[in-house]
Parts: sequence; C-alpha cells; structure tokens
Amino acid sequence: MDRARSRRFLTAVAALSAALITTLLASSSSGVPAGAAPLPPANAGFDYQIGGAYTPPAGVEVVSRDREDPPADGLYNICYVNAFQVQPDELDEWAPDLLLRDADGDVVIDEEWDEAILDISTPGKRDRIAARVNGWIDGCASSGYQAVEPDNYDSYERSRGGFGSSAAMAFVALLSEHAHAEGLAIGQKNTAELAEFRSGTGLDFAVVEECGEYDECDAFTEHFGDDVIVIEYTSTGLTTACAGWRDSLSIVRRDLGVAPLGGDGYLRRTC
Repeated sequence: MDRARSRRFLTAVAALSAALITTLLASSSSGVPAGAAPLPPANAGFDYQIGGAYTPPAGVEVVSRDREDPPADGLYNICYVNAFQVQPDELDEWAPDLLLRDADGDVVIDEEWDEAILDISTPGKRDRIAARVNGWIDGCASSGYQAVEPDNYDSYERSRGGFGSSAAMAFVALLSEHAHAEGLAIGQKNTAELAEFRSGTGLDFAVVEECGEYDECDAFTEHFGDDVIVIEYTSTGLTTACAGWRDSLSIVRRDLGVAPLGGDGYLRRTC
C-alpha cells in the first residue's frame, strides 16, 4: 500500500546547469500548456486518503487517493501515483535494467520505504518508464480524476549519484505533457528546490508534506501562489502552517501512515 513520504528540506542544493535543464525539458515538451486543466480550488477543505479511500468528512472539497481507488463523487479528485520508485510487491513487474543500480550492480533502495528507485538517468530509460507511468495516468483520467500527483520527484536525492535533478525534471515533464493531453492537471510533490522550474516542467500546483514543520511553505507559495496543498504530520507543523496560511492554502494534518477512517492510528485535523 502506498504511504505518504515525509522529507526534510535540503538546504544544500546541488548546482544546476541552466543550459542542460533547458535542453532536457525542451526535448520532453510538446508545447501543451500548463494550467490548461482546471486546478484544485485554493484554500479548500482537503483530505489525504492515499492509504485507503473512505467517505470524505463534511466540508472537504478536494481529496487525493491512490490510483487504484475510485475518485470521490462530487469532489475535486487528485490521483496519487508512485512515479519515481517501485513498491516492494511490484518489483518483479519492472524490467531489471529500469531499476537503478549502484557500482556493485545492486538495486538502489529508498530504505525508509523499502522501495527500489527507477533509473531515469537517460532519455531512453525515461521514455520507457514514462510509457508505463503514463498508462497509470490514463487510468486516472478514465476513472474520473481531475488531477494527478506523481510522488518521489525528489528521488534523485536518494539515487547515490545515479542521476540528478535535471533528469528528474526531464522525466516529470514527460508526465506533465501526457497528463495535460489527458485533460488532467498535475501537481509537484514536495521538492521545494525545484519549484522555481515549474514553468519548464509543466507542473500546475503543489502537494507538499510538512512545509510547516520544516519552515518551507513560502518556498512553494513563491512559485505556485495559493495553488499549494499542505499535509502535516505533527501538531507543531499544523500550528505553523495554519498560523501563516490558513486563509490562503488548503491544509490538513494526517497520521503518517495515512490510515483510512476507522483504521489503526487514523488521525485528521484541520486549522
């Protein structure tokens, strides 16, 4: 089962080559404009249900659910897709050469979530991986979702040098192009250091975990305005997020496991 990721904001950001980024993004883009699909309403009631679908609480207008769950009737629905990593029970479903490997040939694992990292280091591999992920996006569209949330955009931070941020941006641009062609908006997941490149990557809004906890909400609002959805996992994070942005952003606190209503550890709070 997919689970939410809590990531610390990295203050030391690797230097980015503007020329390389421009070339990579240009090669991935077909000119489909960002923002063409309706965005989630700003400062709306939000519920994060990627750990399992349940009837949204009163006042909720926007919900994010796993791609294998149906959208909620009458609400704005965001489809969660684990786009950059592989969950343990899906490892055998991927071609071995599409799994990132270290110098010893071992698969590189995100140890916090026990997930293999996909190898997006070359254009050819990005195209092959995108073909499958875009199939999931097609499923989101046909199910009735309005937007998609590709997770683990920041996997380059855990790639042990296998690829960098420019490869991550080139890959997410492929997903943005496809999502827009399907009439879906697409959200940037976390990764504050790449928010300034949103126009090149085609990302429309942001879904951010713990920006209150780690004092980085303004890093997203600077580039996405009020089109930022905030998920906190601690009381202090929720307090900080609400103090600064209760009147402009969609904010919710959930349990770290994002359990469904009635499940072990379920917690949901708002401002």
